[in-house]
Amino acid sequence: MTQMTALDTLVPGPLSLAGHRLGTPQQAGALTMVPISGPAHPGFAPPRTGLHLSGVPGYGRVELTNTAATGVAIVPLHIGYIQDRAQNHALCRSAFLTPGQSLLFEDACCVQAGQGGHLTGRDQWFFVLPLELRARALDLRGLHDYPKLWDDIADLNARHGLPRRGHLEQILSRRRPMLTQFQSRLELLPGQVGALFLVADRFAGLEIAPDPAYFAEMWAPLTCFAYGVAAWHAEPTPPNGPPNGPRTGPRTGPRTGARGALRLRAGEDGTAGLRAALERARAARLADIGARLAAVPTGPVELREEDRHLDLRLSTVTAPHLAGQIVTRHDRTVYASLFAR
Repeated sequence: MTQMTALDTLVPGPLSLAGHRLGTPQQAGALTMVPISGPAHPGFAPPRTGLHLSGVPGYGRVELTNTAATGVAIVPLHIGYIQDRAQNHALCRSAFLTPGQSLLFEDACCVQAGQGGHLTGRDQWFFVLPLELRARALDLRGLHDYPKLWDDIADLNARHGLPRRGHLEQILSRRRPMLTQFQSRLELLPGQVGALFLVADRFAGLEIAPDPAYFAEMWAPLTCFAYGVAAWHAEPTPPNGPPNGPRTGPRTGPRTGARGALRLRAGEDGTAGLRAALERARAARLADIGARLAAVPTGPVELREEDRHLDLRLSTVTAPHLAGQIVTRHDRTVYASLFAR
């Protein structure tokens, strides 16, 4: 398996990921992250420092502003905000914002079934909807119905052993210290523009950013919330141990044991021998991931253009095995947020 084979198998058809390369897999508990390097596309406003939640004028209505002096903002798919003394919301879709532009999203979903109030401009931080909610949220884009995700959030809470309520903060806020361990135990690499995520060794998502600065600002929302929630739930509870949570540091090769023990070959010893064994283990792990991706059921990929700005195209991707949105420029991928269905 070459480095591109896995990505080409996962995203067939007209979606070009030319130049993007898979790096050494890292693992924290049930979450595996494979860093992606590739071409940078300068001139885009990063999401945390460039975008501002400027208003929540009503339930299901969220206004974002591109406060950057230069650079088009690609609003991250399924971005949401936890706010002080205001109703928490998440978006069902991505969009383009030019410098200084404000955009009112009237099809946002409220992720807090009660309380809240008006935005005061105080503490706020953003997340990305957990994997378990993303396909449903994408299907609900364009529907002006603010409680449209409450039942799905309640089901998610129940699966996590929490009260069955449409309050996503039961997971994101109350479990935040546990979820943020994924951020610290996986290493963001210099020049990294994306990542392939697996939960319990199954494909979970593919995230590509325009440049390393953009991806660095998405690192915590993606690892902790978009994929960390599912990984946290997939973690087995050890005897007499704390419930769900990542309990291992980042791993750069396969698990120990039958699949991943480091073995020296005849004639190898010392540091050089260990280094060679480690490289083989890393290559084996990457090959294993490629085989798992190749085994994911595929089918026709449908692209539906949703928005455009100059030579940029924002499209919704629908396939039997994945869904999400992607931004292309002359058929080259600039941004992608694709997740398992």
